Formats: sequence, C-alpha cells, structure tokens
Amino acid sequence: MRFLHPARVGYAVRGQVADLGRAARLFGRLIRMSGPTLARFGLVRDQIHFLGNYSLAIIAISGLFVGFVLGLQGYYILQRYGSAEALGQLVALTLVRELGPVVTALLFAGRAGTSLTAEIGLMKAGEQLAAMEMMAVDPVRRILAPRLWGGIIAMPLLGAVFSAVGILGGWVVGVVLIGVDSGSFWSQMQGGVEVWKDVGNGLVKSFVFGIAVTFIALWQGYEAHPTPEGVSRATTRTVVSASLTVLGLDFILTAMMFSL
Repeated sequence: MRFLHPARVGYAVRGQVADLGRAARLFGRLIRMSGPTLARFGLVRDQIHFLGNYSLAIIAISGLFVGFVLGLQGYYILQRYGSAEALGQLVALTLVRELGPVVTALLFAGRAGTSLTAEIGLMKAGEQLAAMEMMAVDPVRRILAPRLWGGIIAMPLLGAVFSAVGILGGWVVGVVLIGVDSGSFWSQMQGGVEVWKDVGNGLVKSFVFGIAVTFIALWQGYEAHPTPEGVSRATTRTVVSASLTVLGLDFILTAMMFSL
C-alpha cells in the first residue's frame, strides 16, 4: 500500500526521532536554568498561583466524589469479609498511593496543561516570542522555565489536596451515611498508612508527573505551528501525550516502588 512505502515510514520515524532530540535539548536547557529561575522565585510563585487556581476547583470536587465512591464500594467489599472497620485504611491507601497522584495528573493535564499549551502557542503565533528574542530576552528562560517549575511545585500540592478531600469524602459516606465506627475508621487508617512508604511514594509520583505533564504542555506550545489550527492541534496533543505518559510512568514507578 502507498502509505506503507518504506520511504514514508523512514521519513516519519526520522521526524519523530528529531522531535525527541529537540525536546531533550529543550529539557536540558530548562534544567540548567533551574538555579537562576528559582532565584527569581516571584515568577515561579505567580505560576504556582496561576496553575493552582486553574486546577484546584476541579481537583477538589473530583477528589470528593472519588472518596464517595471509594467509601461506598470499599464498605460493601470489606463487609463480605467482616472487615468494614478497615474502610479508612482502604480509602487512604488507595488515594495516597495511586488515585491521588494519577487522577490529579490527568486532571492537571486537561485543565492547566492545555492552558499552558494554548498560552505559549498563541504567544508564538502572535510573534511575541520572536519579539523577545529580538530584544535579547531568552523566552525559554523568561517564559518556559518559571512555568515548568510552577507546574512541578503545584502538582504535589494539588495531589495532596485531592487525597485529603477524598479521605474526607470516604469518611462522610462510611461514617456519616453508612454508620462505620468513626474511631475505627481513623485508627485503622493511621495504623495502616506509613508516612515514608505510602505518602512518600505518592509525593514522588506527583513530582515526576508534574515534570512530565508540564514539560509536555510547554513543548507542544513551543513547537506549535503559529496558526489557530496549529495551536488547537497542539492542545489536543498535550492531553493525549500527557495522559499516556502519566499512565506509563505510573506503571514503571509502581513496579519500582514495590520492588524496593
């Protein structure tokens, strides 16, 4: 078939490899700029506030309803084995280990990630990045680097909010609505959740997801074609690429953490 011609396949593969190379070079530049970027923490603080506000409402509401579902489903599963008192431990471990970091990253990609891509893409389409270069201002250092660190710092904070609100939602369903003993709910959770092993692993996942999602969003906006159609396609690619990357990294990190 025509579209499977070796030349076409080779051209597509070469293009993907070139994109990976440019992305790696940009990521290296951003990492090298970490010191000067964090030294001007005002820019990073503004981005933390911007990205956090974009995602806080949807993450808090989603965490509450996820906690509702976990409390309801967990109670009926544990009740079969006479372990309904362990509901708090089940809800907390599920949230801090897995659902908190992963769902937060997916929501962050769909809400804040797309806004980052659209913002950078529109700046490129409006030739604002080119104008900054003409004025001897590095747009990577002034625009991209603060946003990268804003996303990296905001992601663990949002993940913690998701998990905390989810645990509260599980308590509401399990204790207030169903009637599980409140003391058993909290004591089982406190006894079964380890700070470094469980909460720490969730924070590590959130940190890694923050790097991946934020960089993908910035890269797609920075490389978008300077047209409305190009920006819209870059925004779509951000959601797809970031979501698949988060799920893949989650498997790798989980396998590494359980093997230690």
